[in-house]
Amino acid sequence: MSDTIKHECGLAFIRLLKPLQYYYDKYGTALYGIKKLQLLLQKQRNRGQDGAGMATIKTHMPPGSRYISRKRSNSATYLEDVFSDIYAHYNKLTPEQLADGEWIKANMPYSGEVILGHLRYGTHGINTIESVHPFLRLNNWITRNLVMAGNFNLTNVSELFDELISFGQHPKEDSDTVTIMEKIGHFLDDEVQKLFSWFKTEGHTNFEITDLICDRLDVKRLLQRATRKFDGGYVMAGILGHGDSFILRDPNGIRPAFYYQNDEVVVMASERPAIQTSFNVNFEDIKELKRGHALIVKRDGSVSEDMVLQPQERKACSFERIYFSRGNDRDIYLERKKLGELLAIDILKEIDYDVENAIFSFIPNTAEVAFYGLVEGLHKELDKVKKQRILDLGENVTKEEVESIFRMTPRVEKLAVKDAKMRTFIADDKHRGGLVSHVYDVTYGLVNNKKDTLILMDDSIVRGTTLKDSIIQILSTLLPKKLIIVSSAPQIRYPDCYGIDMSKMKNFVAFKALVKLLEETGKENLLEETYHKCKAELEKPDHEIGNPVKELYALFSYQQISDKIAEIVTPKGFTPEIKVIYQTIENLHGACPNNNGDWYFSGDYPTPGGMKVVNRAFINFIEKIDARAYN
Repeated sequence: MSDTIKHECGLAFIRLLKPLQYYYDKYGTALYGIKKLQLLLQKQRNRGQDGAGMATIKTHMPPGSRYISRKRSNSATYLEDVFSDIYAHYNKLTPEQLADGEWIKANMPYSGEVILGHLRYGTHGINTIESVHPFLRLNNWITRNLVMAGNFNLTNVSELFDELISFGQHPKEDSDTVTIMEKIGHFLDDEVQKLFSWFKTEGHTNFEITDLICDRLDVKRLLQRATRKFDGGYVMAGILGHGDSFILRDPNGIRPAFYYQNDEVVVMASERPAIQTSFNVNFEDIKELKRGHALIVKRDGSVSEDMVLQPQERKACSFERIYFSRGNDRDIYLERKKLGELLAIDILKEIDYDVENAIFSFIPNTAEVAFYGLVEGLHKELDKVKKQRILDLGENVTKEEVESIFRMTPRVEKLAVKDAKMRTFIADDKHRGGLVSHVYDVTYGLVNNKKDTLILMDDSIVRGTTLKDSIIQILSTLLPKKLIIVSSAPQIRYPDCYGIDMSKMKNFVAFKALVKLLEETGKENLLEETYHKCKAELEKPDHEIGNPVKELYALFSYQQISDKIAEIVTPKGFTPEIKVIYQTIENLHGACPNNNGDWYFSGDYPTPGGMKVVNRAFINFIEKIDARAYN
């Protein structure tokens, strides 16, 4: 992706079902869980560049023994720092101590059976260590301790925060993470107190009651009570102080979650290949956590997948398939190839099938797989053309004529090069984008000056700024006749509020194109009309809120928007013609049938909170408010 956008985080969870000694005897290390979590996070590093953290809880520890450990880092080498500091505790142990799992659990930190890891990608420029997950909610009652981490954005944090205030709480901040943790923590306290009162009336001692609560606490009911008003996309994981744990997925399945279980371990991750690689298990052995369900692991190791919230229509984020998830998942790899293949006909039509004077390439690195699909699609379409041309030659065909037809093959080159691995750690939005825009270079000497058309594939075009300010400028040094930018994703027209940081409508190049078209056609008055419509929508009940911005886009064809985008991304003084070709939403659904969450393309949001966000985003644009449309 040429434009820089911030997105979901990565989760990893491990529950060891055997004593630590078991793993030493079988795998040669009592640190089996820590090492596996490290690998899970490493394999999902694409999901977070701003920090990492992990926490462990030991079960069945006697009072006075430390049973919760946490380590976080937001340094430039965040993963290395986290685990080097953890392993530093073990480096001075004797071989005999390292071989004694029971001794390690009793005496060493980070040696718990329940392990939670997180990779953070900051969604709005807050990258302090205090923002790095997991978060802790501590209490002297073991059953009231809560460790949480998540991959989520909620659209109604303010509403949930106000509800906490109505409970009599005084939260330390109004961030989404703290609000969610305190909301679940409130109902955890309530469930524990109810059980305590119940067992107390039965004559049990306080010491006995603690164990009874550990055994009887209903995690499913706790989550049902705590999350019933949640609106957004989320996968959130939590560990209670005594060892119960859960991973909860939103009712539309917007955010991804996969898990694997055998008699030794329960493991969850945001991406399936991370589990496949880390635990050497087959694709079919890994399950996707169901929509609205929670994977619950009790202190005794029993595992269940329970419905917490009523599942709604599946709206899994299509950007996971286009860009976010690593492409080494078989399904994602094939889907990305299909996205590229489906663009072949439109490109060939645009160049009038003149592949002799065209060079096909891609913007590294995430567009590479879609580019492979495009090349396959080009060959398939050109094979049809070649076959027909040979048939049209009739019986008096010559060898030279056949050879000429067979020379009709796409020229595939790597023109754009990402020659620097520049980490944009703790940069604000402005500087982060500026850094990324300077990491490209080109391969010289392959283009016939002012004769060749360059076709460059990207996986998506969000803002268009890097195209205009960097990539196109650099490509201009190759002196092409024409430049065609191809996006394997459709036009991004609307804000996202479920995990991707795309909440300011003014930033989208497709929206800029819409505004320019309205102005050029004398319809700019419709912006004011739509503004009032959006304000009116926010007064309606949640289930009636619509998206008036769609009416504006409906005034122009898909091609008109694309052509105007081409004008916008053309740098001043750039003489070759620039064309932009976008994927269609219909083709997106055809290529990615199981991830049909497309609200940023279509404006069709799966939750009322999303509908509120698009209306607020348009209002913010008109009122010139530079802020996220949700909080």
